[in-house]
Amino acid sequence: QVQVAESGGGSVQAGGSLRLSCAASGRTFLNDAMAWFRQAPGKEREFVGSITFSDDTTYLADSVKGRFTMSRDRAKNTMYLQMNRLKPEDTAIYYCAAHQKFSRGSYYYASPVSYDFWGQGTQVTVSS
Repeated sequence: QVQVAESGGGSVQAGGSLRLSCAASGRTFLNDAMAWFRQAPGKEREFVGSITFSDDTTYLADSVKGRFTMSRDRAKNTMYLQMNRLKPEDTAIYYCAAHQKFSRGSYYYASPVSYDFWGQGTQVTVSS
């Protein structure tokens, strides 16, 4: 089992910045990718970005490219989402997810069903 926990959410004005963290614990040696998703009220869960552990390749949704960046600290088993130039439409609950080696089904970085473990989420609110 793996546990993932998000932190760093909050309320900011448009144009501001936040950094989210996702700390993984447990059988993390089986993790080979992690991702951020977000869900706004009344909307489906949306892919934000992912990072592949083999080479630290990151993928970002078009809606956040140029504003958000992802990174990770291997020693701390922690992934980060740096969010700059935030917009009101970025308001959502942000979730961290982990994919493990040998999990069933094919892996696609932007699909929520590809991920095996999820955090509880952290609220990000951007006011205009």
